[in-house]
Amino acid sequence: MSDRFEPSEPSESAERAEAAERLRRAGYSEADVQREVTELEEKSATAARIFDLRRIIGGLFVVYGVIVTIAGITDGDAEIDKAQGININLWTGLAMLALGIFFLAWLKLRPTAPVTPTLPPEALEGKPPHGE
Repeated sequence: MSDRFEPSEPSESAERAEAAERLRRAGYSEADVQREVTELEEKSATAARIFDLRRIIGGLFVVYGVIVTIAGITDGDAEIDKAQGININLWTGLAMLALGIFFLAWLKLRPTAPVTPTLPPEALEGKPPHGE
């Protein structure tokens, strides 16, 4: 039995290196490869910010909170009596609204960190790297 963990799939860095090698064999320079990788990382970071779960959960709780709060405000005496004198729709709606606002405030106060591009100076100027 080996003490070392051997993953069944190649790691992310190995996949990245393999993809970069395929591009080099296809005639792309190192600067082109670095530029392409940076563009893909920026698109990935943008997608991560758009589909942040805090935004989705917060938005849904705010929408449902508003709906349930309105239902609680418009409840009649019969509905309140069914809940033993507690306007459960109103309190649940306000709690959902508060939770949704909490998630959206958390998203605003602690946004996901943007990816900083790590292009070498040669790639920015369009010159071939030192090795070529």
